[in-house]
Amino acid sequence: MAQLQTDIAVIGAGPQALTLVTHVLQKKAKLRDRIKVFDPSGTWMTQWHQQFAAQEIDELRSPAVHHPDPNAYALRNFAERRPQELHPPYDRPGTGLFQEFCQRLVKRWQLQNHVVSARVVRLEPLSSQPSRFQLTLSTGATVLARRVVLATGGGQPRYPRWAQTAIQANPSGKLRHAYQVRLPELGDLTGETVLIVGSGLSSGHLAIGAVKRGAKVLMMARRTFREKIFDAEPGWLGPKYLKGFYAEPDMETRWQMVQQARDGGSVTPAMMMQLRRLQRQGHITLYEHCQVSDAHWRGDAWTVCCGTQEVHQCLAHQPIHRIWLATGTTLDIQTEPLLADVLAQYPIETVHGLPLLDKHLRWPGCELFVMGPWTALQVGPVARNLYGGKLASNGIVPAITKPSLSFAYGSGAKPNPTAPS
Repeated sequence: MAQLQTDIAVIGAGPQALTLVTHVLQKKAKLRDRIKVFDPSGTWMTQWHQQFAAQEIDELRSPAVHHPDPNAYALRNFAERRPQELHPPYDRPGTGLFQEFCQRLVKRWQLQNHVVSARVVRLEPLSSQPSRFQLTLSTGATVLARRVVLATGGGQPRYPRWAQTAIQANPSGKLRHAYQVRLPELGDLTGETVLIVGSGLSSGHLAIGAVKRGAKVLMMARRTFREKIFDAEPGWLGPKYLKGFYAEPDMETRWQMVQQARDGGSVTPAMMMQLRRLQRQGHITLYEHCQVSDAHWRGDAWTVCCGTQEVHQCLAHQPIHRIWLATGTTLDIQTEPLLADVLAQYPIETVHGLPLLDKHLRWPGCELFVMGPWTALQVGPVARNLYGGKLASNGIVPAITKPSLSFAYGSGAKPNPTAPS
């Protein structure tokens, strides 16, 4: 089998990868045939759309100006005759509108055939060929690439300790992480009680989906359920807050700024209104300042104990038929299997699991670039969001399109942690 070769290999075909490719081609169109994108689906945005469909999400949390096209107004122009599909506040697009817009974007930039249908199972820097990577695909084929962009999302589902124990004792699927729940695949849940742990937007979507199917829903949060329009304050979507973030040289301080800006899970005001209405109707019960300490499967239901002293009896006598964990993900670049060979050859400093990249979001010592939540120390609190994809592209694109910006650090040099260019 002949080895494939490419100049730029992009791992992942989600919104951030699409953002990067369109921004690269805007700057240097002749790179079109020197880019290969690798994703098991073989098509753009498949996992994104599947995740939205799984939780029956009908509108985005991001405003209309945030999307993969380099032209900030492209989505608004696309929706000119469909204004009812842009939702207040900030003209947030409906899911169907956004999907059609991205399909049109792929065709306009002639990217339909750029996604190779395969998963990258190994990423290996070649010591015998400096500045080269070998990608091993799930098909068994190998690809030689000069530069690699990792745009897979990243992170592992977070399971509380009690949940890990409960799953081992009863691996029946009656306790699932939110990413495993597919609402359209569920049948009638009448007579069932579903406990949803977590206070982010996913918990709200899952709760509404369960109620639609006849279930009684219990929602539990370690603190008060909170309303926010975006994951982080609007000031993080521009220079108002980012200027100060980029001026901060200490990465530990930056990490603290990211944590404070995102401050855990939240739901939109519109979602909170729906949840409160369902609460008044008796379909949902909200438990705040409460945590599960233990769960045991007894017969055909879970017996759940809470660890909060004041409400330790809140669930003890309620049979719970399903538990869904909307508890987010954990990030530790050192434990990512795909990066094992890179880490062995190019060890990297981290802060709370996040890598110290240079201002082009490049891995020190090689031509590997990173996007998504891994880049929060360089990009800011919105690194994982659509706008984060644009900020990441602002840093990566110059290093890809300008030969003068190819890797210039020695093996012992420190990355420059300033803002993406």
